[in-house]
This record gives sequence, structure tokens and C-alpha cells, in this order.
Amino acid sequence: MTKATAYLIPFLGFFALLLIWDILARFSGWSRQVFPGPVVVLVSMGELLADGTLVKHTVASLFRVTVGFYLAALLGIPIGIALGMMKTARSLINPLIQFMRPISPLAWIPLAMLWFGIGDPPAIFLIFLSSFFPLVVSTTIAVDGINQTYFYVAANFNFSRYETIMRVVVPAITPEVVTALRMTVTISWLVVVAAEMIAVQSGLGFLILDSRNALRMDYVMDGMIVIGLVGLALDALMRQLGSLEAASWRSKAH
Repeated sequence: MTKATAYLIPFLGFFALLLIWDILARFSGWSRQVFPGPVVVLVSMGELLADGTLVKHTVASLFRVTVGFYLAALLGIPIGIALGMMKTARSLINPLIQFMRPISPLAWIPLAMLWFGIGDPPAIFLIFLSSFFPLVVSTTIAVDGINQTYFYVAANFNFSRYETIMRVVVPAITPEVVTALRMTVTISWLVVVAAEMIAVQSGLGFLILDSRNALRMDYVMDGMIVIGLVGLALDALMRQLGSLEAASWRSKAH
């Protein structure tokens, strides 16, 4: 497969989706208010872009995801490394993590609104929860799976604990952590949209809910399209992390 073909195939999929969408809008029998076609949605997206509404809500959603996701990564990955290296601490804390992890972040919405009120803090808190536990678990498993030979070599060179972490553990777990980050950022993006329908007055989730209440299904679809496009961009960004030199450390070591 040539490079040009590899780039063309995904666009063919989107073109087929647009064609099916247009056919359904024309012949399904639903009115434009209920099921607007792609042309109507494109025109309304131009309206939202022209008055800045779409940009404002997108930036608000991205801000919340960025803050919550970075907080989860900055706390979750170090905790996962610590639990992976200290079996006693893992035995003590892991049951609690496994108890908390299956609880949906959306189940925390009533408490988040009670604790933080309305605005950015409850949404950021929910995003943090959605990313924190998966990152802790994934990092712990990655550290636990490191070949013990690497630690023996580090001991022979009299590495300190800090040197062992930075020169052995971090490079070894980078591929798994990048994969976990790629998965959790998608989860964060899903959670922020849901949280914005309840706990805040801005963002793409709020735009969709507000547009539904105003019976503007074209604006609803505009919000959905932007959510999908931003999701693609976030996934592409996470994939770029996988090309880091450190991510190939373990494969070169074998």
C-alpha cells in the first residue's frame, strides 16, 4: 500500500458516512429540525464559528480536560511506579484502588457538585478520577513486569534508587504508559462532555444540551462533530508520544 493510498482510505470512509447521512436526511421522512443533513449542519457550524460560540465552548472543554488529565498523570504515574517497586505498599493500597476503580466517574457527579459547586472544579475533579485509577493500575503492572535482570545490573553499578527509577524503570515502562495515556485521554474527553451537561455552564457538553433544549439539532450535531474531531487530534497527539526514543528502549534492550 502506498503512502498516498494509506492517507486516502480514511477519507473514503468519512465520505461514505457523509453520503449515507445525506441520503437518510433526504429520504427518511424526518424534518430538517429533527434530522438535519450535512449541508445544514455545515452552514450552522459556520454560524457558530463566526460568532465565536463554538471556539469558546471547545476551549472551555479542552481546558478542563488538560488540567484534570495532567493532574492525574502527575500523581498517578509516580504512585504506580512506587506501588510497582514496593510490594508491601501494593498489598496495602491495591485493594482500595481496585475498589474505587470500577466506580464510574459520573456516579461522583452529585458529590462533586455538592463539594465544588458549579463551574470548572467539579468537571476537573471528574476528569481526574476517570484518568487517575487507570494510570495507577497500568503503571503498576508495567513496573511489575520489568525483567529483574535490569535491576540486578543496576545494583552491580551501585545505582541509587533515583538512578534506578530514571535510568531503568522509566524507560522500560514508557511504551505501556504511553498506551495507558492514549486510552485515558479518550476517557477524559468522554467524561468532560458528560459532566458539562450537568455541572457547568460552558463547554461542548453544555452546548449540546442547550441546543437540544432550543430544538437546534443542527447545533447538537455541530457539537458532536467537534467532539469527534478533537478526539482524533488527541489520539494523534498521544500516538506521537509513542515515537519517543525512550519508548523503544525495551525493544532495543532485548
